[in-house]
Amino acid sequence: MNLDDLKKNLADLKHLNPKTPGAWPWSAKIIAFVAMFVAVVVAGALLLWQNEWETLTKVRGEEGQLKETFLNKKRQAINLDLIKKQLTETQESFGALLKQLPSKSEMDALLTDINQAGLGRGLQFELFKPGAEKMEGAFAELPIAIKVTGNYDDIGRFSSDIAMLPRIVTLNDIAISPGSNGLSMDAVAKTFRYLDESEVAAQKKAAAAKAGAKAGAKK
Repeated sequence: MNLDDLKKNLADLKHLNPKTPGAWPWSAKIIAFVAMFVAVVVAGALLLWQNEWETLTKVRGEEGQLKETFLNKKRQAINLDLIKKQLTETQESFGALLKQLPSKSEMDALLTDINQAGLGRGLQFELFKPGAEKMEGAFAELPIAIKVTGNYDDIGRFSSDIAMLPRIVTLNDIAISPGSNGLSMDAVAKTFRYLDESEVAAQKKAAAAKAGAKAGAKK
C-alpha cells in the first residue's frame, strides 16, 4: 500500500456513517472489530483482576506487619541473655533492699536506734510518737512524729546518722525554728518493714473480698 492509498483510506474513515456500519469498507470493519475486541478484553481484565489486586494489596500489607513482628521477636531473642542478666541483677538489688527492712519483731530495736541517734548527739526529744502503720503491698510504712532541740551542728549530725542507719529511715516534712534551748526541729521519720507470711495472706484475702464485693455491687 502506497502513501496515496493510505491517505485515501484515512479520508474514507473520516466520512464513515456510524448508523450504517454494514456499508463500511472491509478495512474499516476490521479496524472497528479489532478496537471492540481490545476494549472488551481490557474491560474484562480490569473487572476480573480488581478483586485479585485488592487481595494482593491486602496480602502485601499483612506481609509488612509480619516482617515487623518477626524483627521485633528477633531483637527480643538477641537481647534475651541481656534481659535475663538484668532481671537477675534486679532481683539481687531487691533482695539487698529487702534485707534493709526490719521484720515486725525488729521494729522495737530500730525505734531504739533512732532514739539513741538523737541522744548520742546531745539532742533533747520533746516528741517521739510512732503513728499507725500503712500497708503498701508487701511492705508496711511506719511514720514517727519527732521533735528535737539542740544546736545546728548536732541536728545536722543527727540527720546524717539517721541516713547511715543499716535500716531504711527517711526524714520528711522537716521544719526548723528557733527554740528556748537553741533550735527546734519537727519532722516525720518514716521507716519500713516487710510483712510476714500471715500478714501477706491477710492482705490478699482482704483484696479478694473487696474485689468480690465490688463485683457483687455491679450486678
